[in-house]
Amino acid sequence: MTHGNDAAPQGPLADAGTRPARHAVVVGGGLAGVTAALTLADAGVRVTLLEGRPRLGGLAFSFRRGGLTVDNGQHVYLRCCTAYRWFLDRIEGAALAPLQDRLDVPVVDLDRPAGRRLGRLRRDALPVPLHLGRSLATYPHLSLADRARVGRAALALRGLDLADPSLDGQDFGSWLAAHGQSPRAVEALWDLVGVATLNAVAGDASLALAAMVFKTGLLSDPGAADIGWARVPLGDLHDRLARKALDSAGVRTEVRTRVTAVRAVAGGGWRVRVPGETLDADAVVLAVPQREAHALLPEGALDAPERLLEIGTAPILNVHVVYDREVLGVPFLTALGTPLQWVFDRTEASGLTRGQYLAVSQSAAQDEIDAPVAVLRERYLPELERLLPRARGAEVKDFFVTRERTATFAPAPGVGRLRPGARTKAPGLYLAGAWTATGWPATMESAVRSGVGAAGAALGALGRSRDLLPDFFEEAA
Repeated sequence: MTHGNDAAPQGPLADAGTRPARHAVVVGGGLAGVTAALTLADAGVRVTLLEGRPRLGGLAFSFRRGGLTVDNGQHVYLRCCTAYRWFLDRIEGAALAPLQDRLDVPVVDLDRPAGRRLGRLRRDALPVPLHLGRSLATYPHLSLADRARVGRAALALRGLDLADPSLDGQDFGSWLAAHGQSPRAVEALWDLVGVATLNAVAGDASLALAAMVFKTGLLSDPGAADIGWARVPLGDLHDRLARKALDSAGVRTEVRTRVTAVRAVAGGGWRVRVPGETLDADAVVLAVPQREAHALLPEGALDAPERLLEIGTAPILNVHVVYDREVLGVPFLTALGTPLQWVFDRTEASGLTRGQYLAVSQSAAQDEIDAPVAVLRERYLPELERLLPRARGAEVKDFFVTRERTATFAPAPGVGRLRPGARTKAPGLYLAGAWTATGWPATMESAVRSGVGAAGAALGALGRSRDLLPDFFEEAA
């Protein structure tokens, strides 16, 4: 096999006809890999994208169950997620995952002597921090004293310097306690938001990541925390539309193609092995989970590759319930005083034509991730009846769970020093993934930022212009 800047894949993966001189291989077809491939192709690089699964989208995907199209888990984004919003625009999917006009989160407290009580977290059309002032002042799930202390803690949080490396070594729970936050305030406000975005309770989360979430989402711009979510199956966005965009950009996409080795070539360049084939490339982006990246990294690519194995993981459990009638009258809500966290109506997106399909998203689910379905059914159906009175007389037509045991990296104190940047010490080899050093927790936003960051670094080494990179690139680089 020959190699050089004009080297091409051989065998069934080979392209026919004229092609650009530079070739990049992206390993992994999740959001990070798809984004890296699109960004490289938009800059004129010939790109081959290799994904071991039969679909694109990584852990944000859909599957069929009988007549339903089911997302493996509920994924949302915020208005401040500029990278993911760019990705939606790039694949022409923004209209299928719209944002709220204004942040509005119904919060039901079930642990009250007088019965369930509804509160709301919503913003006004006022500048920061006044945009949340009325909501917090009237939030019924906190005492008057707790509300006042929450305001003071928010101002202190706003004053933190996210570039301060000492924040990474502290846990958010201790910081909250030191700033007067009661256990009730942590449960009813800080963890209500933090668990869903960080996939960890405050005491298990890095202060650096928590501060980033709250400063960016709640304390940067009045509309930053407005919530968006897909009104169609995630597979329509992250697989079907993503594949269409890749095809239009000239990317060669191969699924069911698992990479077995990545090797540097003497004199420059790379060889990427898949069963029965070897591809030559000028640059390689490893957009796979940290353990898989560790297994593929050549010796010397990172100073301390074992750090990748020290990045822990955290699970997410999703409980899916189909009722014979409507039991939830809003798109979503969250709850206190119950194991239930966030409950979403997925009826329309799933294609269900009769009844209602709810998805219950349970983050930081270490204690439940391996529980049998029968146990989870016994635990969660009564809780849904407590939360949703109309569920008490409804028939459960289907009940099933999806489990992502390694859904995200664990945002534990100290994780920041373990997360590598896009560049490795091996020329032409780059890393992408939500677990890399984007400054964000393990979100779709982090994945997209990492893909653009890796592609941007590769373009510089390949001698290609970075003029077409999106505006947020400097933040991601």
